[in-house]
Amino acid sequence: MTQMYYEENPESQHDYHDLSVTLLGETFQFTTDSGVFSKKMIDFGSQVLLGTLDFEKGSTVLDLGCGYGPLGIALAKVQGVKATLVDVNKRALELTKKNALANHVDVAVFQSSVYENITEKFDHIISNPPIRAGKDVVHKILEEAFDHLNPKGDLTVVIQKKQGAPSAKAKMQAVFGNVETVKKDKGYYILRSTKS
Repeated sequence: MTQMYYEENPESQHDYHDLSVTLLGETFQFTTDSGVFSKKMIDFGSQVLLGTLDFEKGSTVLDLGCGYGPLGIALAKVQGVKATLVDVNKRALELTKKNALANHVDVAVFQSSVYENITEKFDHIISNPPIRAGKDVVHKILEEAFDHLNPKGDLTVVIQKKQGAPSAKAKMQAVFGNVETVKKDKGYYILRSTKS
């Protein structure tokens, strides 16, 4: 049975990769492994998402479903945000901790299945949601974001059109009363809702 990247304890054989990647104009080093999302490169959707984010220095950011940490680490280093990175996958979290150290970035990293272990509120929540975990999980990420945002905080996600961007957009509109399509690129939609 193939294990999925959104499982808590991937048991697949280790297969480490070292990536050197330019994000937000800076070069980063990331170690990846089997059992985590997009281990051979930073996936296109995440890169498109990152390109739409311009956060104030010192603002708080939750990177939900962080994988091995490229988004939160890049934002912390380049934009100076206070980033919290969470994932359900323990192997991904170990990699995130290593990658934060390797890139000299101070971020909070801990395990959480969606918002289960999250007690604070944030200025921004970002996510490249685990589409393969199913619509219920994705919609939970969108719905429960509202309660974990500060006033005027925002949720920004990337979803492919063919993997449910229209229904995600409708869900965000229903929860927040607003949603904008920030960018479309090769079938990927960047959607943003603001807590008014």
